[in-house]
Amino acid sequence: MSHGRFSSPLGAALTGFFDLFRAAPLKHRYTPDIRFEGKRVLITGATSGLGYAVAEEVARRGGSVTLACRSGIPQTGEAIRKKTGNAHVEMVRCDLADLVSIHVTVNTLAASGSKLDVVVFNAAVTLPRSRRTSSGQDEMFLVNYLANVILACLLIERGCLSPKARLIFISSDSHRGASAVDWNEFGRYEEYGVSKAISNYSYFKLLMNTMATELDRRLKARGSTLTSNLICPGPVNSNIIKEAPPLLRAILRGVFTLIFKSPPKAAEPVVYLAGSPDFEGRSNVYLHMFAEKPMDEKVYDPEEGQRLWEASIDLWKSFDPRAVSF
Repeated sequence: MSHGRFSSPLGAALTGFFDLFRAAPLKHRYTPDIRFEGKRVLITGATSGLGYAVAEEVARRGGSVTLACRSGIPQTGEAIRKKTGNAHVEMVRCDLADLVSIHVTVNTLAASGSKLDVVVFNAAVTLPRSRRTSSGQDEMFLVNYLANVILACLLIERGCLSPKARLIFISSDSHRGASAVDWNEFGRYEEYGVSKAISNYSYFKLLMNTMATELDRRLKARGSTLTSNLICPGPVNSNIIKEAPPLLRAILRGVFTLIFKSPPKAAEPVVYLAGSPDFEGRSNVYLHMFAEKPMDEKVYDPEEGQRLWEASIDLWKSFDPRAVSF
Protein backbone atom coordinates (compact mmCIF):
# COMPACT_ATOMS: atom_id res chain seq x y z
CA MET A 1 0.00 0.00 0.00
CA SER A 2 1.25 3.48 -0.84
CA HIS A 3 2.03 5.92 1.93
CA GLY A 4 3.13 9.50 2.28
CA ARG A 5 5.58 11.00 4.69
CA PHE A 6 2.96 11.90 7.27
CA SER A 7 -0.29 10.47 8.56
CA SER A 8 -0.69 13.08 11.31
CA PRO A 9 -1.41 16.74 10.53
CA LEU A 10 0.48 17.90 13.60
CA GLY A 11 3.60 16.00 12.52
CA ALA A 12 3.42 17.67 9.12
CA ALA A 13 2.86 21.08 10.75
CA LEU A 14 5.88 20.63 13.04
CA THR A 15 8.12 19.76 10.09
CA GLY A 16 6.80 22.81 8.28
CA PHE A 17 7.67 24.96 11.27
CA PHE A 18 11.30 23.83 11.24
CA ASP A 19 11.43 24.53 7.49
CA LEU A 20 11.02 28.22 8.31
CA PHE A 21 14.55 28.27 9.69
CA ARG A 22 16.27 26.73 6.67
CA ALA A 23 18.89 28.67 4.74
CA ALA A 24 17.66 30.73 1.80
CA PRO A 25 20.78 31.16 -0.38
CA LEU A 26 18.85 32.48 -3.38
CA LYS A 27 16.66 35.01 -1.59
CA HIS A 28 18.94 37.91 -2.52
CA ARG A 29 18.23 37.08 -6.18
CA TYR A 30 14.55 37.97 -5.71
CA THR A 31 14.61 41.63 -6.70
CA PRO A 32 12.17 44.28 -7.95
CA ASP A 33 13.63 44.07 -11.46
CA ILE A 34 11.99 40.67 -12.00
CA ARG A 35 9.18 41.84 -14.25
CA PHE A 36 6.42 40.30 -16.35
CA GLU A 37 5.55 42.98 -18.90
CA GLY A 38 4.58 41.33 -22.17
CA LYS A 39 4.09 37.95 -20.49
CA ARG A 40 0.88 36.04 -19.92
CA VAL A 41 0.70 33.92 -16.78
CA LEU A 42 -1.90 31.24 -15.96
CA ILE A 43 -2.34 30.18 -12.32
CA THR A 44 -4.65 27.40 -11.19
CA GLY A 45 -6.35 27.50 -7.80
CA ALA A 46 -5.87 31.25 -7.42
CA THR A 47 -9.02 32.23 -5.52
CA SER A 48 -7.14 32.41 -2.22
CA GLY A 49 -3.91 31.46 -0.47
CA LEU A 50 -0.69 30.92 -2.39
CA GLY A 51 -2.26 31.05 -5.86
CA TYR A 52 -3.96 34.37 -5.15
CA ALA A 53 -0.74 35.84 -3.75
CA VAL A 54 1.26 34.74 -6.80
CA ALA A 55 -1.38 36.20 -9.12
CA GLU A 56 -1.40 39.51 -7.27
CA GLU A 57 2.39 39.84 -7.29
CA VAL A 58 2.72 38.92 -10.97
CA ALA A 59 0.05 41.52 -11.78
CA ARG A 60 1.88 44.08 -9.65
CA ARG A 61 5.01 43.35 -11.68
CA GLY A 62 3.27 44.06 -14.98
CA GLY A 63 2.11 40.63 -16.16
CA SER A 64 -1.13 39.69 -17.87
CA VAL A 65 -2.67 37.22 -15.44
CA THR A 66 -5.31 34.55 -15.95
CA LEU A 67 -6.72 32.97 -12.80
CA ALA A 68 -8.12 29.48 -13.41
CA CYS A 69 -10.49 28.86 -10.50
CA ARG A 70 -13.70 27.03 -9.69
CA SER A 71 -15.09 29.88 -7.54
CA GLY A 72 -14.58 33.55 -6.76
CA ILE A 73 -15.52 34.71 -10.27
CA PRO A 74 -15.38 37.63 -11.02
CA GLN A 75 -14.71 39.26 -7.64
CA THR A 76 -11.25 37.76 -7.15
CA GLY A 77 -9.95 39.17 -10.42
CA GLU A 78 -11.61 42.51 -9.72
CA ALA A 79 -9.85 42.69 -6.34
CA ILE A 80 -6.45 42.09 -7.92
CA ARG A 81 -7.07 44.69 -10.63
CA LYS A 82 -8.01 47.23 -7.96
CA LYS A 83 -5.03 46.45 -5.70
CA THR A 84 -2.39 46.46 -8.42
CA GLY A 85 -3.78 48.95 -10.94
CA ASN A 86 -3.25 46.30 -13.62
CA ALA A 87 -6.24 45.95 -15.94
CA HIS A 88 -4.85 42.79 -17.57
CA VAL A 89 -6.28 40.34 -15.06
CA GLU A 90 -8.91 37.84 -16.13
CA MET A 91 -10.58 34.75 -14.75
CA VAL A 92 -11.66 31.48 -16.34
CA ARG A 93 -13.74 28.89 -14.55
CA CYS A 94 -11.71 25.71 -14.14
CA ASP A 95 -12.63 22.89 -11.79
CA LEU A 96 -9.83 20.31 -11.90
CA ALA A 97 -12.21 17.71 -10.44
CA ASP A 98 -14.38 18.06 -13.55
CA LEU A 99 -13.00 16.77 -16.85
CA VAL A 100 -15.45 18.81 -18.93
CA SER A 101 -14.34 21.97 -17.14
CA ILE A 102 -10.68 21.29 -17.96
CA HIS A 103 -11.49 20.87 -21.67
CA VAL A 104 -13.60 24.05 -21.71
CA THR A 105 -10.78 25.97 -20.05
CA VAL A 106 -8.21 24.82 -22.61
CA ASN A 107 -10.61 25.54 -25.47
CA THR A 108 -11.09 29.07 -24.13
CA LEU A 109 -7.35 29.63 -23.83
CA ALA A 110 -6.68 28.23 -27.31
CA ALA A 111 -9.41 30.38 -28.86
CA SER A 112 -7.95 33.55 -27.34
CA GLY A 113 -4.92 33.28 -29.64
CA SER A 114 -2.66 34.62 -26.90
CA LYS A 115 0.15 32.29 -25.85
CA LEU A 116 0.94 31.54 -22.21
CA ASP A 117 4.48 32.29 -21.05
CA VAL A 118 4.15 30.80 -17.56
CA VAL A 119 1.76 28.22 -16.13
CA VAL A 120 1.70 27.71 -12.37
CA PHE A 121 0.05 24.38 -11.50
CA ASN A 122 -0.97 25.36 -7.99
CA ALA A 123 -4.45 23.94 -7.32
CA ALA A 124 -4.67 21.19 -4.69
CA VAL A 125 -7.15 19.88 -2.16
CA THR A 126 -6.96 18.07 1.17
CA LEU A 127 -10.16 16.22 1.98
CA PRO A 128 -11.31 14.49 5.18
CA ARG A 129 -12.15 11.32 3.26
CA SER A 130 -12.22 9.84 -0.23
CA ARG A 131 -14.69 11.35 -2.67
CA ARG A 132 -15.51 9.99 -6.11
CA THR A 133 -15.65 12.42 -9.04
CA SER A 134 -18.07 12.22 -11.97
CA SER A 135 -15.37 10.49 -14.05
CA GLY A 136 -14.81 7.85 -11.35
CA GLN A 137 -11.52 8.95 -9.79
CA ASP A 138 -10.81 9.91 -6.22
CA GLU A 139 -10.96 13.71 -6.06
CA MET A 140 -7.61 14.18 -4.31
CA PHE A 141 -5.88 11.93 -6.83
CA LEU A 142 -7.49 13.75 -9.74
CA VAL A 143 -6.99 17.34 -8.55
CA ASN A 144 -3.58 16.93 -6.93
CA TYR A 145 -2.06 14.71 -9.60
CA LEU A 146 -3.84 13.48 -12.74
CA ALA A 147 -5.52 16.77 -13.68
CA ASN A 148 -2.07 18.36 -13.85
CA VAL A 149 -1.01 15.74 -16.39
CA ILE A 150 -4.20 16.33 -18.38
CA LEU A 151 -3.94 20.12 -18.30
CA ALA A 152 -0.24 20.14 -19.23
CA CYS A 153 -0.78 17.76 -22.17
CA LEU A 154 -3.76 19.70 -23.49
CA LEU A 155 -1.99 23.07 -23.23
CA ILE A 156 0.99 21.66 -25.15
CA GLU A 157 -1.00 19.82 -27.81
CA ARG A 158 -3.46 22.69 -28.39
CA GLY A 159 -0.63 25.17 -28.96
CA CYS A 160 -1.49 27.35 -25.97
CA LEU A 161 2.13 27.92 -24.91
CA SER A 162 4.82 30.27 -26.14
CA PRO A 163 8.04 28.55 -27.33
CA LYS A 164 9.92 29.17 -24.07
CA ALA A 165 7.01 28.86 -21.67
CA ARG A 166 7.77 27.85 -18.09
CA LEU A 167 5.64 25.09 -16.55
CA ILE A 168 5.87 25.34 -12.76
CA PHE A 169 4.44 22.64 -10.51
CA ILE A 170 3.80 23.54 -6.87
CA SER A 171 5.20 20.64 -4.89
CA SER A 172 6.01 19.91 -1.27
CA ASP A 173 9.19 18.75 0.39
CA SER A 174 6.97 16.22 2.14
CA HIS A 175 7.33 14.11 -1.02
CA ARG A 176 10.55 12.88 0.61
CA GLY A 177 9.86 9.68 2.46
CA ALA A 178 6.72 8.89 0.47
CA SER A 179 6.57 5.38 -0.91
CA ALA A 180 7.38 4.44 -4.47
CA VAL A 181 4.42 4.16 -6.83
CA ASP A 182 2.04 1.41 -5.81
CA TRP A 183 1.01 0.03 -9.19
CA ASN A 184 -1.68 -2.23 -7.71
CA GLU A 185 -3.67 0.75 -6.48
CA PHE A 186 -2.73 3.39 -9.07
CA GLY A 187 -5.88 5.06 -10.39
CA ARG A 188 -8.19 2.75 -8.46
CA TYR A 189 -10.88 4.30 -6.29
CA GLU A 190 -10.81 3.18 -2.65
CA GLU A 191 -12.51 4.47 0.47
CA TYR A 192 -10.27 6.15 3.08
CA GLY A 193 -10.40 8.57 6.00
CA VAL A 194 -8.42 11.46 7.48
CA SER A 195 -5.10 9.70 8.15
CA LYS A 196 -4.89 8.26 4.64
CA ALA A 197 -5.90 11.60 3.15
CA ILE A 198 -3.00 13.30 4.94
CA SER A 199 -0.68 10.53 3.81
CA ASN A 200 -1.94 10.79 0.23
CA TYR A 201 -1.08 14.49 0.03
CA SER A 202 2.69 13.89 0.11
CA TYR A 203 2.41 10.64 -1.88
CA PHE A 204 0.63 12.49 -4.69
CA LYS A 205 3.38 15.12 -4.61
CA LEU A 206 5.91 12.35 -5.22
CA LEU A 207 3.80 11.21 -8.17
CA MET A 208 3.72 14.75 -9.52
CA ASN A 209 7.47 15.26 -9.13
CA THR A 210 8.10 11.96 -10.94
CA MET A 211 5.69 12.99 -13.69
CA ALA A 212 7.23 16.45 -14.09
CA THR A 213 10.69 14.89 -14.36
CA GLU A 214 9.43 12.54 -17.08
CA LEU A 215 7.75 15.48 -18.82
CA ASP A 216 11.14 17.21 -18.86
CA ARG A 217 12.67 14.14 -20.56
CA ARG A 218 9.92 14.10 -23.17
CA LEU A 219 10.23 17.81 -23.88
CA LYS A 220 13.97 17.45 -24.41
CA ALA A 221 13.47 14.42 -26.65
CA ARG A 222 11.19 16.54 -28.84
CA GLY A 223 13.74 19.33 -29.01
CA SER A 224 11.25 21.60 -27.22
CA THR A 225 12.34 24.79 -25.48
CA LEU A 226 9.50 24.52 -22.93
CA THR A 227 10.71 23.95 -19.37
CA SER A 228 9.23 21.95 -16.49
CA ASN A 229 10.29 22.98 -12.98
CA LEU A 230 9.05 22.40 -9.43
CA ILE A 231 8.98 24.29 -6.17
CA CYS A 232 8.01 23.75 -2.55
CA PRO A 233 7.09 27.22 -1.22
CA GLY A 234 7.37 26.04 2.39
CA PRO A 235 4.59 26.05 4.99
CA VAL A 236 1.77 28.39 3.94
CA ASN A 237 -1.11 29.76 5.99
CA SER A 238 -3.64 28.84 3.31
CA ASN A 239 -7.23 27.67 3.04
CA ILE A 240 -6.32 24.12 1.98
CA ILE A 241 -7.74 22.75 5.26
CA LYS A 242 -11.22 24.19 4.66
CA GLU A 243 -12.83 20.73 4.39
CA ALA A 244 -11.11 19.18 7.40
CA PRO A 245 -13.35 18.02 10.29
CA PRO A 246 -14.35 21.04 12.43
CA LEU A 247 -12.18 20.29 15.49
CA LEU A 248 -9.13 19.41 13.42
CA ARG A 249 -9.70 22.46 11.22
CA ALA A 250 -9.81 24.73 14.28
CA ILE A 251 -6.56 23.28 15.64
CA LEU A 252 -4.77 23.51 12.30
CA ARG A 253 -6.03 27.04 11.68
CA GLY A 254 -4.42 28.08 14.95
CA VAL A 255 -1.15 26.36 14.02
CA PHE A 256 -1.18 27.83 10.52
CA THR A 257 -1.87 31.33 11.80
CA LEU A 258 0.79 31.24 14.50
CA ILE A 259 3.74 29.64 12.76
CA PHE A 260 3.26 29.39 8.98
CA LYS A 261 4.19 31.99 6.38
CA SER A 262 1.61 34.34 4.97
CA PRO A 263 0.68 33.67 1.33
CA PRO A 264 2.50 36.80 0.08
CA LYS A 265 5.74 35.67 1.73
CA ALA A 266 5.33 32.10 0.45
CA ALA A 267 4.66 33.45 -3.04
CA GLU A 268 8.07 35.12 -3.30
CA PRO A 269 10.14 32.08 -4.39
CA VAL A 270 7.36 31.05 -6.80
CA VAL A 271 7.43 34.46 -8.49
CA TYR A 272 11.24 34.22 -8.55
CA LEU A 273 11.10 30.85 -10.35
CA ALA A 274 8.44 32.15 -12.74
CA GLY A 275 10.20 35.32 -13.78
CA SER A 276 13.90 35.36 -12.99
CA PRO A 277 16.44 35.11 -15.83
CA ASP A 278 18.31 32.71 -13.52
CA PHE A 279 16.04 29.93 -14.87
CA GLU A 280 16.08 30.85 -18.54
CA GLY A 281 16.35 27.57 -20.45
CA ARG A 282 16.78 25.53 -17.26
CA SER A 283 14.46 22.57 -16.68
CA ASN A 284 13.75 20.01 -13.96
CA VAL A 285 14.97 22.40 -11.29
CA TYR A 286 13.55 21.86 -7.80
CA LEU A 287 13.46 24.76 -5.34
CA HIS A 288 12.68 24.32 -1.67
CA MET A 289 11.71 27.90 -0.93
CA PHE A 290 14.85 29.88 -1.87
CA ALA A 291 17.21 26.88 -2.03
CA GLU A 292 17.89 24.66 -5.02
CA LYS A 293 18.37 21.00 -4.17
CA PRO A 294 17.71 17.47 -5.48
CA MET A 295 14.36 15.78 -5.02
CA ASP A 296 13.83 12.34 -3.51
CA GLU A 297 16.00 9.95 -5.51
CA LYS A 298 12.94 7.87 -6.52
CA VAL A 299 11.76 10.78 -8.64
CA TYR A 300 14.69 10.43 -11.05
CA ASP A 301 14.25 6.75 -11.96
CA PRO A 302 13.68 6.86 -15.77
CA GLU A 303 11.91 3.49 -15.91
CA GLU A 304 9.47 4.49 -13.19
CA GLY A 305 8.98 7.88 -14.84
CA GLN A 306 8.12 6.31 -18.17
CA ARG A 307 5.83 3.77 -16.56
CA LEU A 308 4.04 6.44 -14.55
CA TRP A 309 3.56 8.65 -17.60
CA GLU A 310 2.18 5.82 -19.72
CA ALA A 311 -0.09 4.61 -16.91
CA SER A 312 -1.40 8.15 -16.42
CA ILE A 313 -2.17 8.60 -20.11
CA ASP A 314 -3.79 5.15 -20.30
CA LEU A 315 -5.95 5.96 -17.28
CA TRP A 316 -6.96 9.28 -18.82
CA LYS A 317 -7.88 7.57 -22.09
CA SER A 318 -10.03 5.06 -20.20
CA PHE A 319 -12.58 7.74 -19.29
CA ASP A 320 -11.96 10.53 -21.81
CA PRO A 321 -12.32 9.99 -25.58
CA ARG A 322 -10.61 13.36 -26.13
CA ALA A 323 -7.41 12.33 -24.35
CA VAL A 324 -4.16 13.05 -26.17
CA SER A 325 -0.77 11.37 -26.15
CA PHE A 326 2.48 13.20 -25.56
